[in-house]
Amino acid sequence: MAESSQWVYPLGSAGDGTWDISLGAGDTAVCPAGWEHTGLKTARLQPGEAVKLSAEAEERIIIPLEGALSVSVDDTEYQLRGRSSVFAGPSDVLYTGVDTAVVVSAPEGGRVAVALAPARAGYPVRLIRSEDTPVELRGAGNCSRQVHNFGTPAALEADRFIVCEVLTPAGNWSSYPPHKHDEEKDGETSLEEIYYFETRAAAGAPDGADPVGYARVYASDERPIDVTAEVRTGDVVLVPYGWHGPAMAAPGYDLYYLNVMAGPGRVREWLISDDPHHGWVRSTWDNTQIDPRLPF
Repeated sequence: MAESSQWVYPLGSAGDGTWDISLGAGDTAVCPAGWEHTGLKTARLQPGEAVKLSAEAEERIIIPLEGALSVSVDDTEYQLRGRSSVFAGPSDVLYTGVDTAVVVSAPEGGRVAVALAPARAGYPVRLIRSEDTPVELRGAGNCSRQVHNFGTPAALEADRFIVCEVLTPAGNWSSYPPHKHDEEKDGETSLEEIYYFETRAAAGAPDGADPVGYARVYASDERPIDVTAEVRTGDVVLVPYGWHGPAMAAPGYDLYYLNVMAGPGRVREWLISDDPHHGWVRSTWDNTQIDPRLPF
C-alpha cells in the first residue's frame, strides 16, 4: 500500500456488510496496523431498517447525519430528532456508555454515524439535545468555521474520546494553522484522529457541480506521513501523528467533517502544538470579523 493511501479511505473502500464505513479500534482488517484508540462507523438505513452493535468494552456516540433515529441501549429507547443534512446545524446525539448493546433504526430512513473508542470506565448514557449542543464560531475571516462541541470534555463526561463536528463555508480553511497532538508532554496530548467528510454545493452552483474539499497531513518528526487528499461525501482521512491542516473547502463548496480523537494518555484533553512556521496566523484573527455566512 502506498504510504499516503493507508491513511485515506474513499467512500466504498472501508465498508463491512451494512456499514458503509467500519474503521478502527481493531474492528476491520482494512485499518492500518497499530491503529487502536478510535473508530468510526456509518450506515445508510432504509425506512424501518436497523443496525446492531453488541456490548463491547468501548464507548460510543450515535450521531444522525440525515433523518431522525430511534436508538435502543440495553432495551431503553431514545428518540433522536435528527436533521435534514449535516449542514442544517446540530443534531440530537446519544452517548451510550461502555459495555452496552445498541440498536439503531430510522423510522423514515436516514444515515447514521457512530464514533467509538475502546474504554473501561463507565459513564451514564446521555441524550444531548441539539439546542444544548455548545456551538463555537472559531477563527476569523477565511479561517472561520463552526464547531459543534457535543463530545468534548467540557460538554460530555466520557472515558477516552473527544468528538465534535466542524462546518466550513465555501472557500474557507479549517484545521488551521496546522497543528499536532502526537506527544504526551506539557501542553500537548497524544491523540489519534479520524476525519469523516461531507461536501455540498453552495448556493448558486449549477446542476452537475462536483462538491469537493481537500485535506493535508505531513510529518512533524522522523515518522513519515505525507497526505494531500481530495475528499467528498463519505471519505475518511486518518491522522495517526504529524501536523494536520488545512482542511479546505474549495470555492463553491461547503465542507463538513466529523472528528473522533482518543489516545493512550492519562488525561482526556485536546492539547495541541501549532506548526511554528504558521502559528502566527492566529494573531491576525484578533482584528478580523467572523465570516458572516456563519452560523449555518
